[in-house]
Amino acid sequence: QVQLTESGGGLVQAGGSLRLACAASGRTFSSRAMGWFRQAPGKEREFVAAITRSGGNTYYTNSMKGRFTISRDNAKNAVYLQMNSLKPEDTAVYYCAAGGGFGSSPAGYDYWGQGTQVTVSS
Repeated sequence: QVQLTESGGGLVQAGGSLRLACAASGRTFSSRAMGWFRQAPGKEREFVAAITRSGGNTYYTNSMKGRFTISRDNAKNAVYLQMNSLKPEDTAVYYCAAGGGFGSSPAGYDYWGQGTQVTVSS
């Protein structure tokens, strides 16, 4: 079992930055790929970024590549999402997820956090 708790969301102006954190409980954190997804009102859950178990490989949705950076610290059981140059269209609830694989499909992730709201004002 893995429990995930996101933090770091909030209100920011366009062009600003936020750093999301996801704290994980359980001994299997380092054996799982981690991902960030987001969901805006009325829209489907959207893949943002993923990172392999070791942190050696990362994967991003094209629209976020260069603006967002995913990282992890297995010693702290944590994964992070640094978001720069934020746009109003980045407004959504952001979720972290733990999975057995490494990919962009929500179906590949077994555990989900409750989400943290990010609001970007224009």
